[in-house]
Amino acid sequence: MFTVSALLAGLVFGWGLLLSGMANPAKVLAFLDLGGAWDPSLALVMAGAIAVGWVGFRGWRERRRSALGAPVQAPPPAPVDRRLVLGSVLFGVGWGLAGFCPGPALVALGMGSGKALIFTAAMVLGMAVFEGLERRRSAPSQTTGSAP
Repeated sequence: MFTVSALLAGLVFGWGLLLSGMANPAKVLAFLDLGGAWDPSLALVMAGAIAVGWVGFRGWRERRRSALGAPVQAPPPAPVDRRLVLGSVLFGVGWGLAGFCPGPALVALGMGSGKALIFTAAMVLGMAVFEGLERRRSAPSQTTGSAP
């Protein structure tokens, strides 16, 4: 049942991205072009998504199990730190340059978009580089020198 519900949720999400124009980089870039031919229509899409998310999270706080019986798991709140801000800036710059973010890029990739293929490949490469850097950062440092 989890697989079917995940598939249905993904299909609804992808359909929503297509219907709203979020999978069209030209529309996204027009939304981000505040000084030119600004297209504010995606602001309504974002407001709707925030409203749905707000309702969902308000109800989530009182639940211990999902509608399908799985335990509700959420990460603990984290402070806004330098890493979060830097990651947000990188995300925004990538979105502004390409007109894609991960979800819409996967939808456009499924539609056969060459731009989405390039974006997705770069995204996966960036994720792999980040994971490698994180492993190196969290690995115990090995000191060279004399033994105790």
